Amino acid sequence: MSKVIVERRGGVFEIRLNRPELLNAVDRETIAALAAAAADAAEDRNARVVLLRGAGTHFCAGGDITMFGELIRLAPDDRRRELYQTVDALHPLLVALRHMPKPVVAVVQGAAAGFGLSLVLAADLALAAADAVFACGYIHLGTSPDGAMTAILPAVVGLKRAAELILLGERFDAARALALGIVNRVVAPDALTAEAEALVERLAAGPADAYARTKALIQTSLGDAFEAQLRREAENFAACAATDDFAEGVRAFLEKRRPSFSR
Repeated sequence: MSKVIVERRGGVFEIRLNRPELLNAVDRETIAALAAAAADAAEDRNARVVLLRGAGTHFCAGGDITMFGELIRLAPDDRRRELYQTVDALHPLLVALRHMPKPVVAVVQGAAAGFGLSLVLAADLALAAADAVFACGYIHLGTSPDGAMTAILPAVVGLKRAAELILLGERFDAARALALGIVNRVVAPDALTAEAEALVERLAAGPADAYARTKALIQTSLGDAFEAQLRREAENFAACAATDDFAEGVRAFLEKRRPSFSR
């Protein structure tokens, strides 16, 4: 079964994470499939809007923790190298979403945590079910963020709020995500699909060239250092992954207990 499903209908190019049994957590194969789908969407002349969603009851719970569980068995230097390569593999997807010459709409139900939250931030517009739950989460694993979170989140919510969300890693609900500007609309769970379809159909019927130019102008407001920030994220994530705290954070998550980080 494909971990990412692509569907084309009219001017809508849908990219759907398809690991519902794992809350659509991403592994290396999923990352590669997402990047390929985003590249196809960017090149598809019939696609006028991209819809990003998750199968089942959740959007994306972040990185596949079982993958991290396997990596903590490696020596620190090997772990650093493997995690750098894993995070670096995210970058083509993020760059494609940023430079996509058409709107990207994320539709969030259930959990959007870690890299899942990064995907929401990377979209141009986001809808959320009223019972959706968000979290940065990285700090609980003893690592710094990836997925362009440190490039986009401060620009969206401000430095102080970004520091709070990342450093504390607390869960927050859809109402707060709306207040912070992380999502554009919050709707009743049973109305989410219809609301999303209405929005993408509206965008698909709009002026494609004007959308592309407008999106490019909005994205340049983040500055020209986006790709450089991605590299810095990968370097720091990998450095954290080589520490005992990362190993403890992953073990604690898998064992469903609070981590005991080094003093």
